Amino acid sequence: MYRPYKRPTARASPNINTKEPRVSRLVIFLCKIFGRLYLFLFFGIARIVLQGERHIFEAFKRALAGERRCIIAFRHPNGGEPQLLGWFFLFKLRRHAARKGIRFVRWPHAIFIYSYEVIRWGGWVAKFLMPNAGAMPIHHAKMDTKGMAKIYKTLIEGPYPLALAPEGHISYTTDAVPRLEPGVIRIGYQAAEKIAEKGEDCPVEILPLSIHSRFGSWGKLTLEWLIRKIEKACGITGSGRRKVPFIERMSQIRLHILEVNEERYQIKSEPSDSFELRLERVIYAALETAERMAGIKSEGDFSFRKYKVHQICWDRIYLPDLDSFDNLSPVKRNTIDLRAGEAWYIGRHVELIDFCWYFRIPLPNADSVLHKKIEYAQNLWDFANRTMGGAIRNRVSIFPRKVIIQAAPTINLTERLPSYRENRKAAITTALSDLEKAYLDCITEANKI
Repeated sequence: MYRPYKRPTARASPNINTKEPRVSRLVIFLCKIFGRLYLFLFFGIARIVLQGERHIFEAFKRALAGERRCIIAFRHPNGGEPQLLGWFFLFKLRRHAARKGIRFVRWPHAIFIYSYEVIRWGGWVAKFLMPNAGAMPIHHAKMDTKGMAKIYKTLIEGPYPLALAPEGHISYTTDAVPRLEPGVIRIGYQAAEKIAEKGEDCPVEILPLSIHSRFGSWGKLTLEWLIRKIEKACGITGSGRRKVPFIERMSQIRLHILEVNEERYQIKSEPSDSFELRLERVIYAALETAERMAGIKSEGDFSFRKYKVHQICWDRIYLPDLDSFDNLSPVKRNTIDLRAGEAWYIGRHVELIDFCWYFRIPLPNADSVLHKKIEYAQNLWDFANRTMGGAIRNRVSIFPRKVIIQAAPTINLTERLPSYRENRKAAITTALSDLEKAYLDCITEANKI
């Protein structure tokens, strides 16, 4: 039987408070020693290949010299991208740039922006490493004036680039751009405006980066193992399964998981309905269930509703207004623990919603390239895993043969300030569209390898 999660202890905790972000030499030293070992969990001994490296080298050179301010906008499809990029910038970028005759005035580094929930599910390791590597947390669903002020200060004063994922969180797909949040563009424009108001000539630019995995013989072997793992979890067994065509096996698996979710949420579908339509019904049924359990109204667009209920869950497990439980009566303490346990179960619906929104993609066919088949199998496991109550930490990693870091030309937001001042909404939409186009160009270039 597959139970990809531990039953919660149903005990609330005081809110996790992190230290002020700083770059600790000790932590950088530890990252150098243990960082590659940690990345092995995501990428094995994969070779890292730079494409469009001139864009990366020049952007870092300008930023580190104080000539420009840089935001590294990286794709986040699989979970390990921030760790890979952070390690690469610190310990490999300088050497790669030197081979092309480019020297940096200081050691390269980037300040990563992460969601507060990372240090909650990441445990003491994340709580220790993130702030001591200069990384800064931010909330998705509630105002964080203090956090945003730190982000603007860091970007405006430099010299290190700011790194964040415009997708907001993991998107589960490499060869498509399902959704971009406008936050990265807003931050860039507002920083550019603040710098301009100070009379300084220091443009703000965005460097688009996309990360792609490519697999070899080990990937083929692991793909078959993963498919069997999912089939076993779905009760689809029997001799000769390996002889069944790939697309048929994938179709049978996802149909079974979909039907389990439809039964769970009491959804009736017609056989002629597409998988995407049926999955969308599951998504909204899960969201309505989570909102009802949390005792909140269904208000706002889809993303706002999802982030809101997610934030409520975290705030009931890690209490933002409580430093300790010392002065609480046993009755009060246990009531809070019950609410935390309820929030954990509400969060299982949210985890399913979060993944399924991105899973409305077509099945790969028999002729699809290997990395597409592997990614779809990983996502099928996630589909089963979220249905059983799991989360991103249970995602299966398949070691690639190489990892491509693909860069696109930078987007200069300072040059666009006149249009931003004239019509902010239109300027943000245009810049976001240009960023999406840059990612699509990255995908095209990476797929040529």
